[in-house]
Amino acid sequence: MRSLWRIGSALVFCLGLFGLALHAQNDDRAGQAVVLELDGAVSPASADYLIRGIETAAADGAGLVIVQMDTPGGLVTSTRAINSAILNSSVPVATFVAPSGARAASAGTFILYASHLAVMAPGTSVGAATPVSLGGGGGGLPFGDDPADENDAGSDEGAGDEGANGDDGTDSAPADAGMAKAMNDAIAQIRSLAEIHGRNADWGERAVRDAATLTASAAVEENVADFTARNLTELLDRAHGRTVQLDGEDFVLDTEALSLVSIAPDWRTQLLSIIANPNVSLLLMVVGFYGIVFELLNPGALVPGTIGGISLILGMFALSILPFNIAGLALIGLGLLLVLAEAFSPSFGILGIGGTVAIVAGGVFLFDSDVPGFEPSIPALAAVAVASLAFSAIVARLGYVSHRRKVTTGVHDLLNATAQVQDWQGTKGHVFVNGERWNARAEQTFAKDDDVIITKIEGLTLHVAPKPAATQGQTDTA
Repeated sequence: MRSLWRIGSALVFCLGLFGLALHAQNDDRAGQAVVLELDGAVSPASADYLIRGIETAAADGAGLVIVQMDTPGGLVTSTRAINSAILNSSVPVATFVAPSGARAASAGTFILYASHLAVMAPGTSVGAATPVSLGGGGGGLPFGDDPADENDAGSDEGAGDEGANGDDGTDSAPADAGMAKAMNDAIAQIRSLAEIHGRNADWGERAVRDAATLTASAAVEENVADFTARNLTELLDRAHGRTVQLDGEDFVLDTEALSLVSIAPDWRTQLLSIIANPNVSLLLMVVGFYGIVFELLNPGALVPGTIGGISLILGMFALSILPFNIAGLALIGLGLLLVLAEAFSPSFGILGIGGTVAIVAGGVFLFDSDVPGFEPSIPALAAVAVASLAFSAIVARLGYVSHRRKVTTGVHDLLNATAQVQDWQGTKGHVFVNGERWNARAEQTFAKDDDVIITKIEGLTLHVAPKPAATQGQTDTA
């Protein structure tokens, strides 16, 4: 009992120290500005990283969250998730388009409008938020969620070219009802974000409708950004004392004594970033398919089946979080089946070549090539094509060699084979060949243990002849 009491006391003491350490950490975080980086396309991985970073900063009582951003655009679902996290955060979030030369294009424009504080570094730009459809040209709902199937007709935002101005005066009317719906949804969203934080809603609509863009200084003049800053330290200095809208109420920023702390993406975000890459997901699905096929053709090999099963599940998981085109997925499935059929049909490469073409075409159409960071990779498609052609070539080669090879099974294997006489009377007897005892006939007599050559097969009777002396000598010598 005394030992148990000591162990319990030690556990309570350790838990107390742990609690004090957490409390001290939270107190320290209260005097910090947490810096998160969005560098590249807005994807499920970057959304997970930013959302968890904002939630962690809020739980630890940080004074400010700064999202340093340089993005060409990205997925609508990920953008909406980030905006929702920002709007519902109990800690003010400042978006900082930096360093010089960076841009907040497409999805980045919506994130900038959703932030409590919008800051841009000199030499940066914002805008070009016109949505584009999946598959190029009306294939889906680009900036809206498809109520039927978000993945089949998933939508993305495309980055337009950077410009110096807001409105070129051209009419960018949507080509069809689907694009009109997506365009109106995007306009309504950016105007609602502008109303929350008192930003220029009219220019936000032009950025969506006409792909308008602004430089950093012009963005401040147009009331799109709050101010410009050369670095994070200047951002904190200029943000001090400003009033922002937080949970529908005025909130005065106190950033004078905040220290900057960066939170880098952890292993989970990095793994998700790799898996959610469209080209990696394509390779995972192909590797998974071939691995399972090889396991079925060679039961008990274990390694191909294990690798294939894991790869296929990871590939399907990537598809579940990425917007894909159902036609592209169907082409890939058809191509894989054609390549597999090559192993069972004597097409000598026709099915394999057709399957390879279908797989490559499916890879091109599987994801939207207009969305930055989600375009098909030529090396990835080439790797898939080479693997499929190699598999088809191996199967075709094996079929060709097998077709030309002499039959080595059944009665055909007995012709011209050497047999040994077991017993003989007159013109018939029994011979032993390939571990079997056969009836035999000949036009002459033989002695026991003589070697004979099988010349003809007639039902279950073998016709034999004396084995040539030269062959007999060679056999004896061997």
